Amino acid sequence: MFKHILAPTDGSGFSNKAVATAARLAQSLRAKLLLLHVRSPLESPHHVEGGALSNLGGKAVMQEIEDEERALLDAALEIVASEGGKAETAFVAGYSPSEAIIRIAGEQHCDLIVMASHGRRGISGLLMGSETQKLLTHTTIPVLIVR
Repeated sequence: MFKHILAPTDGSGFSNKAVATAARLAQSLRAKLLLLHVRSPLESPHHVEGGALSNLGGKAVMQEIEDEERALLDAALEIVASEGGKAETAFVAGYSPSEAIIRIAGEQHCDLIVMASHGRRGISGLLMGSETQKLLTHTTIPVLIVR
């Protein structure tokens, strides 16, 4: 059946539920599990001359970003461990989380993506868009949506 599962996470309650589901599924199928966080470069602190970050230096800013990513993924690993499983982790920067998820899933030869849907509907869903919906329309890899 499925041998390599990708579970994207953003650290939200919805994502945590999807990570737990992916962990249980991976364990029952004896599949590998990869936890992925995609950070938009726009969410990263910017080094601006004269700004508060200018005193930190580029290395300090990058270390801060890496520490945040590690904490988010460590929390997801704890969820997996609480389900009795193991996982690998990765994080990437990308303007489009759905495109990054599809790219990483292909590069890592994942055969299932397990992810959350935040359940936005109506005008909110239309205006904010849905990374889940974008992913569904652009991938050929099976996707399990957890709500």
